[in-house]
Amino acid sequence: MHVADEHHRAIGTGGARAAVFGVSDGLVTNVALILGMAAAHPGGSVVRLAGLAGLVAGSFSMSAGEYVSMRAQRELFERELALEKREIQSRPEVERRELIRIYESRGIEPDIARRLASEMMRTPELALETHAREELGITPSALGSPIQAAVSSSLTFAVGAFLPLLPWLVSGGTAATVGSVVIGAVAALGVGAALAMFTDRAWWRSAFRQLAISAVAAAITFGIGHVVGVSLH
Repeated sequence: MHVADEHHRAIGTGGARAAVFGVSDGLVTNVALILGMAAAHPGGSVVRLAGLAGLVAGSFSMSAGEYVSMRAQRELFERELALEKREIQSRPEVERRELIRIYESRGIEPDIARRLASEMMRTPELALETHAREELGITPSALGSPIQAAVSSSLTFAVGAFLPLLPWLVSGGTAATVGSVVIGAVAALGVGAALAMFTDRAWWRSAFRQLAISAVAAAITFGIGHVVGVSLH
């Protein structure tokens, strides 16, 4: 009987995660910012400027944040791997016994655990990969790419932030406000449904969760903008 191979998405580099969060953050941030500004009735040019500023500033902020966090995470992992490598080189028997205890704690028979640990310690590369996975919960070849995460989050944030800004580039006033609401709602549903493709969860649940998050953020900032606008007028 033929058994189908399992196919897993390559998400270890952090690019997929950063892309999903990037477009989601861009959409929520600029929907809220644009509607908050529009509620104060400052004029279409001011709303456009605010939306563009939010897009550019947010893209750079996301890029810098992802790069710094991924770089710090990678450096921490590399430090732990270096320590583990020295331990394997200087105390191989101690490290072998550690593996035996780990395997036995997971219910593997002692004789099998000893043979398995000895096999895993056969070469330095295999030993390091095994200890990193079993003790540290990481894979040496998949520590994540800071540059990929930074670029991915920056570009996708810009895409998400541009969508609610689009009506203000061709119109203004109530029509542009309604356009931002409609585009933001449709885009939120799309982002949520796309996220479900990564998680294999129900698309409608993910879609409406994203819509709810965007709606709450937009409603709060719209209310604040309206109050501020009334007080200024």
